[in-house]
Amino acid sequence: MSKEAIGMVGLGRMGANMARRLRQGGARVVAYNRHTEKARALATETGMEAAASLADLVQSLPQPRVVWLMLPAGAATAEHVQELLPLLSAGDLLVNGANAFYEDSMREAQEVEARGIHYVDAGVSGGVWGLKEGYALMVGGKAEAVALVEPFLKILAPAPDHGWLHCGPVGSGHFVKMVHNGIEYGMMQALAEGFAILRGKEAFGLDLAKIGEMWRYGSVVRSWLLDLTAATLAEDQELRDIAPIVADSGEGLWTAQAALAQKIPAPVITLALQMRWASQGRDDYAAKLLAMMRNQFGGHAVEKEH
Repeated sequence: MSKEAIGMVGLGRMGANMARRLRQGGARVVAYNRHTEKARALATETGMEAAASLADLVQSLPQPRVVWLMLPAGAATAEHVQELLPLLSAGDLLVNGANAFYEDSMREAQEVEARGIHYVDAGVSGGVWGLKEGYALMVGGKAEAVALVEPFLKILAPAPDHGWLHCGPVGSGHFVKMVHNGIEYGMMQALAEGFAILRGKEAFGLDLAKIGEMWRYGSVVRSWLLDLTAATLAEDQELRDIAPIVADSGEGLWTAQAALAQKIPAPVITLALQMRWASQGRDDYAAKLLAMMRNQFGGHAVEKEH
């Protein structure tokens, strides 16, 4: 088993499960979380080491150190990078595993690399299933930087020889992950719309759970998203207790913006993003105004809110 050591910073749902998978793969893991009791609990569970501070984490790792940040994109990641830079040495590696905007990662890499520290941007997909199934890992950086993190990529991925890719220079990992999430928006929207249409044909009395399960085998729309949809429908087809609100992480918007900048048509991804905004109530005013227009020109009734 691997004797490689890695520092993990951030033990949210993804970070904690990645630390677990790394330990299962034989890596030595030193982890830090702002709420240190979380790191201590995970250390008790997995046999990893809990660091009391970022300085403690850095001092516990052999050089060249590999430190993987698994934090929310933006201020949280930026603050930890600034705190880590004076602690790290030339030749060490900093991995940004946040869902960051790729241009932000490119700017961040310039500052990090100016100190002689390597930088890799890593797009990570797999969600709560990654611990068992492995993660899809899209990384960007110089070859010598990626070589330092490669042993850990091979543990985190579904298999050492697939499920991870050195996509290109710094920024390319987060760019590929951004487009991946844009595609995900479109696929999810299509599945949701299709099942809504099936449910709307009440005269047929369709069993959506059985249809979803059947489509999983041999169908051209079979996918992991369909697997998850079928599992959801098997538990509850009515979804009465679920609010019709879908959040967006920002990557769908970045993908649509990239398409516009390159003048590449991407109507499915763009409309899927806009449907998420609609679910958040951002089209409420427009819908009200449309209702009033119909009332004004055609005398159509307007429903009042209760």
